[in-house]
Amino acid sequence: MSDTFSSEVDVSGEDIHWNLKDAMSYGRYLGLDTVLNAQHKLTEEHDETLFIIIHQVAELWMKLIIHESQGAIAHLRDDEVGPALKMLARVSRIQEQLIDAWGVLATMTPSDYLAFRDSLGPSSGFQSYQYRTIEFTFGNKNAAMTRVHKDNPPAYKMVMAALNAPSIWDETLAFLARKGYPIPADRLERDWTESYKASEDVEAIWKTVYEDSETHWEAYELGEKLVDLEHKFQQWRFNHMKAVERIIGYRRGTGGTSGVSYLVKALDLRFFPEIWTVRTLL
Repeated sequence: MSDTFSSEVDVSGEDIHWNLKDAMSYGRYLGLDTVLNAQHKLTEEHDETLFIIIHQVAELWMKLIIHESQGAIAHLRDDEVGPALKMLARVSRIQEQLIDAWGVLATMTPSDYLAFRDSLGPSSGFQSYQYRTIEFTFGNKNAAMTRVHKDNPPAYKMVMAALNAPSIWDETLAFLARKGYPIPADRLERDWTESYKASEDVEAIWKTVYEDSETHWEAYELGEKLVDLEHKFQQWRFNHMKAVERIIGYRRGTGGTSGVSYLVKALDLRFFPEIWTVRTLL
């Protein structure tokens, strides 16, 4: 009986480009020589490679979240809600990748991590300027957090731009106002460097939207996309906290925070308060 399975793919009939000496290749397009040689271990410990790659990949995903979030904001400003919804949905899918990554990191045991932790010095995810940019873009503004970036001018410029710009929630309310919803004036013109404070008037508007979603479908769908985004962000925060607890317990963080206790505080923060509190009123 002839074997119907083969260990090789027959490429004899394919018109494959074998000679790429002077052409654009996969590796050149993606800059893989740079990306794959960007893991510089400080010790000989096996698990340090895992630690570095997990955080580098997270930063790449965060770069894409910033790109898509800024795109969504630009479309909202132009009253183009369709493309904005698509980009917000993409942000939520990216967040799933970040959430799942903590499960990979959690395969590292306390002894694995402690074997190279001291080599990290004061370096910490707290210093991630892309993470801070995302937080500010979503609405968790805190000017004090920018201080850690002052020694890195490009990072400081990025974080300060996000601090001084309207958040995605501010842009959502401005969009609703242009659509005729009675958003209070003090929510449309305010100090953008301050975190947003919930408004009973805004909550009442969302109550109207949710009670008659067919009439207010555009606003309703936008609200649900933002709920999904914040839900995923909180899942990321929770998984981060549990991964840290699992690996280092209640040790102080390398960046100087209290570690798990500090991360727990963030679980109570809200970006878009009224679309959460309105659920109790329906």
